[in-house]
Amino acid sequence: MQYRTAGARLASAVTAVLAVTALGAGTLATAPAAFAATSGTTAAGAAAAQEDALPAFPAGATVAGAGATGFLTYDSYASENSPELLWTPYGGGAPTPLTRPEGGAWATSGGDVVALGDAGFISEFRKLTLRNMAVPGAPGVDLDLGSLGGNYVAVLGPSSVLAQITEADGTAELHVVTQGGSAAPTTRKVPGLPADATDFFTSAPVKDGLVLVGYETGPSGARKGGRALIDLTQNKVLETYASAESGYGFSHLMFSDTHVAWLDWASGTGLYVTSVDRATRATKQTVLGSRGDEWFVELTGDWLVHGANGEAVTAVSLTDGTKRAVADSVTGSDSAADGSMVLTGSRGADGDGLFRVTAAGGGDPTVTKTADMVAPNPPAFVKDDVPATTNLDATGGEVRLGWTLSHADAYMFVTLTHLATGRQYQQYVHSPTDDENFSFVWDGHVDDDDAPNGTYRVDAEAHALNGLGEPARRTDQLVLTRTPNPHDYSNNGSTDVLARDAAGVLWRDELRDRPQNGVVVTAGRTKVGAGWNTYKQIEAVGSIAGAAHGDLVALDGAGVLWHYLGKGDGTFTARTKVGGGWQNYTRLTGGSDLDADGRSDLLATDAAGALWFYKGTGSATKPFATRVKVGGGWQVYNQLTAVGNIAGTAAGDLVARDKDGVLWLYQGNGRGGFGGRVQIGGGWGAFSHLVGAGDVDNDGRPDLVAHGRNGTYVYKSTGTANRPFTRLTTDLYAGEGSTFGQVV
Repeated sequence: MQYRTAGARLASAVTAVLAVTALGAGTLATAPAAFAATSGTTAAGAAAAQEDALPAFPAGATVAGAGATGFLTYDSYASENSPELLWTPYGGGAPTPLTRPEGGAWATSGGDVVALGDAGFISEFRKLTLRNMAVPGAPGVDLDLGSLGGNYVAVLGPSSVLAQITEADGTAELHVVTQGGSAAPTTRKVPGLPADATDFFTSAPVKDGLVLVGYETGPSGARKGGRALIDLTQNKVLETYASAESGYGFSHLMFSDTHVAWLDWASGTGLYVTSVDRATRATKQTVLGSRGDEWFVELTGDWLVHGANGEAVTAVSLTDGTKRAVADSVTGSDSAADGSMVLTGSRGADGDGLFRVTAAGGGDPTVTKTADMVAPNPPAFVKDDVPATTNLDATGGEVRLGWTLSHADAYMFVTLTHLATGRQYQQYVHSPTDDENFSFVWDGHVDDDDAPNGTYRVDAEAHALNGLGEPARRTDQLVLTRTPNPHDYSNNGSTDVLARDAAGVLWRDELRDRPQNGVVVTAGRTKVGAGWNTYKQIEAVGSIAGAAHGDLVALDGAGVLWHYLGKGDGTFTARTKVGGGWQNYTRLTGGSDLDADGRSDLLATDAAGALWFYKGTGSATKPFATRVKVGGGWQVYNQLTAVGNIAGTAAGDLVARDKDGVLWLYQGNGRGGFGGRVQIGGGWGAFSHLVGAGDVDNDGRPDLVAHGRNGTYVYKSTGTANRPFTRLTTDLYAGEGSTFGQVV
């Protein structure tokens, strides 16, 4: 909900979106009445033509003007094929759509003439077209104020406006500007205003040749607000007033035969209406409330009618303070040149609509329903384009979901619910092409994390733009998949890195599935559990028990190897004993498929420097086959890391770091062994941990994470043996130095 004062909507482009609510009780005139004649128009014909059926006010639209023969509405949700601005006659007949200029706005002054201007703020109108809606088919009158150094202030008639003309030195004058035929416009200065007055504006109707304008006056740095009631027929200022605010672009101006009034604000008081009795000059303050709320305030006779958006409407007598209930709630208002006002909403048994409020001869306010609120047909689903299954690795991490509705005057709200975890993604959906086709592209994220794989329920609600009626609902199903990642413990395709701190607590850091601006970023850290310092070594081994997500093995001080089966939610099942006698090994590494059978395997080096191959079986109870010796001489290496197939050969590869910090690549031969080594480069002694991290950047190749006290990096694999890595930066463990004793 956007908030504005009634005056603010006239001082700027009307873009607030109003929800239609209910309006309330007062004195109801049972028969609708057209407005009285003003500015040369007559309402007699309209009153005579009015029948039992009231004209339609589009539900969800805002009242944007009230004249003698009809009313103007604005629909900010209008589709490409529906008018934003619509003039509807009171006495029947087809509504007339109006088109504002690109980036422009509109303004009225309580009559039938609508100004369509070239700027989003009406005070900046330089070129405008005047449309006399009392004669809807009549051509508009174009008026160029820019040639005069002028800016729009108010509509005076079918071919004239009130304008501020600013000189080169910054001084300003108020002029009546009239366009006659094809000749240049004529101007007439309004005398009697302060010589230093600038920033003229009004939101009051032009009534019987009278207009109430606001302005700023006073020395630079101490400018104050002023108000002047001007008789344009006599071309003179009748009355002037001071105000707390200059009000330019804020204050709403109002006047009647008995009073003038405007909005003011003061700290500690809030928003209030200053009203002045024109006969006695007695001043009153009527406090409304917070300036942050959206208030609708109009003056009819000596009654001030006001209400906050969606709340009750009250009329208070400025003569004796008497209060009368006018309506249950209000969603919009405007003043007319005959001294009445209109408001939108709903009142009691009269339902939703446009209501006219008058106060003639000092009596109580009278409320007349003038138009029925008419909702568009509720939307319905015609068809959908929700895929049954999507592999995000094949679509770049995105999936498009689309629906076709019965009409375009709607919006959608879509909720995707992961059935296994209950996690949700929600999206407001509009029509990208302003037609019946609604769609959005989901980026595969939930709560800033990569969304887990699995089945999602897709609940779509289609609402009418005006918010009325029950939404149409449709449910589909989407199965999300990705290529398995051996270093994924949360079943969302992205790499998880595990680290054990000095207290034995194991932590899981999730990396985003794709780098952002060339940086591998983390999506959050989760505590796996405590007590992991009982193990000499923990090793990520990929899926050794047949699931899609990775597992762990851990070697304790007694030489027993334990298996932790990944559950796919970032946690692990209770440990299962693999077997004893593993104390003979100095280091373990796993996670690569070394024999090209589709299962992760394990490598171990013993104290004598022999390298042993443990083939993965896919069984949770016996995950490894009997060991096979690969070869000897591996004692020269102090770090072994199974990295997967990074060089494009038959199977998983191995990198080994020697005591001089040189890193070597051993390409898998597909039989559990390796070809001859290839030197990658030196300087790797700066890192305490090298982790075969799976496919970190989602390019289809596994990568390496290198961590040391001076920083952590992701080494992206290139697919070539002679230059297997390029380095990417990451925020993983940034600033944490040697916090963790082991990273896997």
